[in-house]
Amino acid sequence: MTTALYDTTLRDGAQGEGINLSVEDKLRIARRLDEFGVHYIEGGWPGSNPKDAEFFARAKALGFKGARLAAFGSTRKAGVACESDAQIKMLHDAQTPVVTMVAKTSTLHVKHVLETTLEENLDMIRDSVAYFKAHGKEVMHDAEHYFDGFKLDREYALATLRAAVDAGADWLVLCDTNGGTMPWEVAEIVRLTVDRLREERPQSIVRFGIHTHNDAGLAVANALEAVRAGCTQVQGTINGYGERVGNCDLIPTIANLKLKMGDECVSDAQLRRLTELSHYVAEMANQAPNIRAPYTGHAAFAHKGGIHVAAILKVEESYQHIDPARVGNSKRVLVSELSGRGNIQYKAREFGLDVGKEEARKVLQQIKELESRGFYFEGAEASVELMLRRAQKGYTPPFELIDFLVVVENRQGRGLLAEANVKVRVRNGGEEIAHTAAEGDGPVNALDRALRKALLPHYPQLAEVRLADYKVRILDSNNATAATTRVTIDTRCGGRTWTTVGCSTNIVDASWQALADSIEYALT
Repeated sequence: MTTALYDTTLRDGAQGEGINLSVEDKLRIARRLDEFGVHYIEGGWPGSNPKDAEFFARAKALGFKGARLAAFGSTRKAGVACESDAQIKMLHDAQTPVVTMVAKTSTLHVKHVLETTLEENLDMIRDSVAYFKAHGKEVMHDAEHYFDGFKLDREYALATLRAAVDAGADWLVLCDTNGGTMPWEVAEIVRLTVDRLREERPQSIVRFGIHTHNDAGLAVANALEAVRAGCTQVQGTINGYGERVGNCDLIPTIANLKLKMGDECVSDAQLRRLTELSHYVAEMANQAPNIRAPYTGHAAFAHKGGIHVAAILKVEESYQHIDPARVGNSKRVLVSELSGRGNIQYKAREFGLDVGKEEARKVLQQIKELESRGFYFEGAEASVELMLRRAQKGYTPPFELIDFLVVVENRQGRGLLAEANVKVRVRNGGEEIAHTAAEGDGPVNALDRALRKALLPHYPQLAEVRLADYKVRILDSNNATAATTRVTIDTRCGGRTWTTVGCSTNIVDASWQALADSIEYALT
């Protein structure tokens, strides 16, 4: 079994709130979809806006390796011939090999949205499909609101499909446009529809597709049920972007088809690029990747509980439903107060450290104690690595704080001033006390400058180390200005980035803890 993948990210996905793709974005995504192995790429609605018109004009030069480009539109208007319909003309002028036309299948929509007769709607479908078949196009008939229409008036919904088939449509795509149909309803309606049309039109090559929305959180499940019931094309978007709640997410759909249903919709090599594809489109759409996304999320194969980690260290599949490498992802082990000793030993090996059971137990106890006070180590692995290094015999920190003083003043005529004095014991082939002072834009910036001033003569490599991000979270706001504050700092040097954490009722102290760890990590 091979299901055809039809991507509508560039049209339906772009209709999602917060999604705004430029023409260049759309061209780049189209190239990547083709490289990945998607069979059909829907570029947009020609004539609906200048951006889509430019996309189709430029897409001709893309030279897809395997994908077929589709232009999306609707059937002719009521009472207007195809040759005179402006929207039909724009679809034709897009010069794509595939045309996808949405048509009404629900009597409610025909009567109250189109405000035409049921028979005229059937003529609109026949005429529009026949027009594009006469021009050599592959025609997708998108049966809008099909499931709702089927439940409202089964025979009329089926009549709209017959009109499309008799006019030569290549695909009948059944759409759960409002996204509220249950999986068992989808399965039953698709099966009844497929059986009925094939029985009535035995000489026609009738192929069915499914187009689902996620308003009830069931878009992927509904698409898979439709495939089981006879559909051989799935329409959706990358990462589920789309109108309202979104469309069927092609990312888990592809993985489920391939890995759970034995569908050869993509090759093994293409599947290994699934995580890369998901993140690439998120970047183009200026959206943060969903860390909990099935298969491709950063947390999809992350293990935190001590019992879980102990098990996967023995048998990986004990707590993983697939090998994450098959979709281009990887296993992760997290460290927190819920960890067991196995978590610590696994992370130590990951860091290239040889940590014994007793050392691991002590570090684990330290982590549990610190997290009870507000520290959070899941996102601060550099602080965890430092704790493991410090637990090893013979470890000598590159510097040690003796004391610091931070002063913040607001003087008339001068404005705000922050000044830090830092005294540290520097160990670099010897031992030396460095006492420095520096001004900054604020207390943390002043501390950073003073510490660097003390260490740079001994560790010149620190000149390449940059603080990339600084985050503050108040943990118990009910304590007002006496609340506990957690600070995380992201630090970058070349292509490396690491995160450290500090926590205290004093924001300067919390900042110092995270700052000192970030600098120490850079020097280890």
